[in-house]
Amino acid sequence: MKFTKLFCLLGVTLCTTFGTMAQTPNVEVPAVAKKSHSFIVANDLGRNGYYEQKPIAALMGELAENMEVEFVAALGDIHHYMGVASVNDPLWMTNYELIYSNPELLIPWYTILGNHEYRGNTQAVLDYAAVSSRWCPKGRYYTVEQKAGEKEKALLVFIDTTPLIDKYHEKSETYPDVAVQDWKEQIAWIEETLKNSDAKWKIVLGHHPVVADTDKPAYEREDMQARLKPLLDKYGVDLYIGGHIHNFQHIRPVGSVTNYVINSSASLARPVNPIEGTLFCSSDAGFSLISLEDSRMTLYMINGQGKIIYSFPIEK
Repeated sequence: MKFTKLFCLLGVTLCTTFGTMAQTPNVEVPAVAKKSHSFIVANDLGRNGYYEQKPIAALMGELAENMEVEFVAALGDIHHYMGVASVNDPLWMTNYELIYSNPELLIPWYTILGNHEYRGNTQAVLDYAAVSSRWCPKGRYYTVEQKAGEKEKALLVFIDTTPLIDKYHEKSETYPDVAVQDWKEQIAWIEETLKNSDAKWKIVLGHHPVVADTDKPAYEREDMQARLKPLLDKYGVDLYIGGHIHNFQHIRPVGSVTNYVINSSASLARPVNPIEGTLFCSSDAGFSLISLEDSRMTLYMINGQGKIIYSFPIEK
């Protein structure tokens, strides 16, 4: 009887101890305002579970467990290296479903196509929405309206950047689905969308950066600057977020209303150096969190060790 009581007490102690340990986050949780609305930004994920993809996926899940995260903005290259062949491609399980398996990540994933998705079947990436209820692209480019604080709202414009860059059109054997995309039609849609929005906060999200330090070909940024940047300036876009470069960067060129953010890879990062207008950069892998309030938007960069390495507010 004494041994039974001892084991019962020991069991309670162990359960309590391990329960407490399980609830203790390894990720640093931002102290966001009570009335704020938050979402995760993640991109360049797809390494089939290798490099830092699994531990960063776990950190994303822990963050969602410890604060209210409403959705994930997944900005391309979810499937590295050759995209997917179909909605039944095994990569959907080994590269996505089994990696981001925390129940708190069973929230909407608003996704866009990256250049690596364009190496495969891009229509299958869109069609997977009929297979997985959390995979929520509304098309190749689309909008999401999000509450900001108690009374304001944010317009999130998800765009398809690969067709905006000429060189991808010239490599039709490698990127077969690019050639049939009309980039002028998309640019016209972006302008009409921004012009007609009465949202206080305007955020444009794409895979390729507009300005960044990178050894990627200069023509990528040049085409983005020629075609997209004038619209960001004209309609006072608060924040442009891209990926593709595999590191963290926050750049605000002199005289620019728009803050340019590169969100790092959630699996494998690369070196980075400051350029003109750089306010922060880091070669850490990781993801970001955005918190929206009535008069403030804050972006937090979280690295692969779960630490907030940088944050900045935009107030108006």
